Amino acid sequence: MLETIGFTAGVLGIVAWIPQVRTVWVEKKHEGVSLPTFAVVALALALWMTYGIIDGSPSIIYSNAAALLMILSVFIGVVKLRLET
Repeated sequence: MLETIGFTAGVLGIVAWIPQVRTVWVEKKHEGVSLPTFAVVALALALWMTYGIIDGSPSIIYSNAAALLMILSVFIGVVKLRLET
């Protein structure tokens, strides 16, 4: 039951980033995105993933790894767009 709750929370956390990824990669908009904030969020997710590895919690590991990929996707997209302008 506990892992099910963790996976559900993880899926919702990942789904929450889809509009931001779409805005950056499809609409090519990056205004208002704070790279320092995204860097701190990425670090927090990496630390949570490490915690999950140490604790042996698949839901924490996979959810945070997937969310980290979403954050890094936005971060890379914003950097790419800002270098093009």
